[in-house]
Amino acid sequence: MTRRSCPCGLPETYEACCGRFHSGAAAAPTAERLMRSRYCAFVKGDAAYLLRTWHPRTRPGTLEPDPGTRWTGLEILDTRDGSAFHSTGTVEFRASYRGGSLHERSRFERVDGAWVYVDGDFLS
Repeated sequence: MTRRSCPCGLPETYEACCGRFHSGAAAAPTAERLMRSRYCAFVKGDAAYLLRTWHPRTRPGTLEPDPGTRWTGLEILDTRDGSAFHSTGTVEFRASYRGGSLHERSRFERVDGAWVYVDGDFLS
């Protein structure tokens, strides 16, 4: 039996990687890991996790991921700040899906010690 790597692109299994963040067993330690876990939540259709990790001031009332979107890969292009020593950070990424890709620079902040997604700019 082969063990598949996490959909976020890191070599660990889903359970050892983003699954522990999704279940609440651990919190993402950096803005990049939160970004990866949020991508993985889109792959898994986990709207509750996406809402839970969205900044309260920018969080939508509801979120319904499109079940027809087939995410195929994540590429981290740039990371600025976002470590345990920062209160803000940005992550630029390209998320591929069947038929296209999404290129975004996302902003993250720490709220009560936990990283949350604030918003992002779509890039061409």
